[in-house]
Amino acid sequence: MRTFIQLALMTLMMSTAVMINPAIADELREGHLLSLGASVDSLRHEQSVGVLYSENTVDNLSYLERYHDTALNGARDALDGRIREAFVNSSDPELAIDWLMSSLQGTFLSVTVYDTLDALVQAHPDVVVMLDTHNQLLTPRNDQVEAHFIARFYDANLQYIAKAEGSVHKQVSSVWAHDKAAPEIAAQIEQQRDVQLDALKQFDVSLKALVRAG
Repeated sequence: MRTFIQLALMTLMMSTAVMINPAIADELREGHLLSLGASVDSLRHEQSVGVLYSENTVDNLSYLERYHDTALNGARDALDGRIREAFVNSSDPELAIDWLMSSLQGTFLSVTVYDTLDALVQAHPDVVVMLDTHNQLLTPRNDQVEAHFIARFYDANLQYIAKAEGSVHKQVSSVWAHDKAAPEIAAQIEQQRDVQLDALKQFDVSLKALVRAG
């Protein structure tokens, strides 16, 4: 009964953190980046890379920050510590971005994030990357956990080259059921982090294959 009451409180908490993320478009239609099919052979390890975050990525980071803050600060004294820790660990807003940037930095000579396309163009990097991320985490109304990460590559003339990506979708058994013990619930919640990590590992494989092909 205690666990059920705790999860009821978490239901109220998470309902304030929900944000509907837009689906990832097949091609980004922002920033006036062109899709003219430059050759993948133009990607090389010794290049400089300029990174832009898509609007979807900016929204997704805000979504994760709100979810994470709710897990950290909502109903602090009422929720079982193991359940709270699982929500906190599995919603780290920096996990994916840090991983994706590390992957790019380990692949190219230099990687710099720019706030605007104009600033990036003035810097004249060899390659432009539009980074697009999407996460869907558990809520009382959702048992589908998703992680999608896409890096779209453009050459110095902003012509589309190719993309690296990782995507995982998983349905998690309801953590809101009243007949489950706290350790079982915490283990299910932790699957949110596993989904992200699996998608990020897929991204690494895709990125390595892309640059190896180049």
